[in-house]
Amino acid sequence: MKYMPEIIVIAHNIRSTHNIGAIFRTCEGFGVTKIILSGYSPYPSLPSDDPRLPHIAEKLTSQIHKTALDAEMMVPFEYSETPDLATLRQDGYRIVGLEQDDTSVILNEYSAPEKIALLLGEEVHGLTNELRESCDDLIEIPMVGKKESFNVSVACGIALYGLNYS
Repeated sequence: MKYMPEIIVIAHNIRSTHNIGAIFRTCEGFGVTKIILSGYSPYPSLPSDDPRLPHIAEKLTSQIHKTALDAEMMVPFEYSETPDLATLRQDGYRIVGLEQDDTSVILNEYSAPEKIALLLGEEVHGLTNELRESCDDLIEIPMVGKKESFNVSVACGIALYGLNYS
């Protein structure tokens, strides 16, 4: 059996609750260790000390659940305004951004390390230049159609498959 890396997914500034739910469901299917939601990404109710108004937390949790289908209760997650990439790096994770860039490695040509923190950026503009520069590696999914990118939750699934099975 092929070696499987330990993967954490960081979803930064993902606006859609449906995309967040789909990311939870995909991460559960691929055995992702944890999801870190950051920036303005919506997140399910926190187990304790949720700083949001209860009706806002309930509404977002309900919307995420529509696509997560209980995966939001199965995959450990945390919320942070800014992803703490330095601590992840100290814990042995290689920060891998999923982004089209002149320096990106095509997904099926990338040799996955033992511990990966896969960084996903916002739906339209992707990762900011600052976040790109904070990554150890950038990977991208080859595109052959006329569209320039996949939906972020679809791209997450493709990337997780590639990192696990390439």
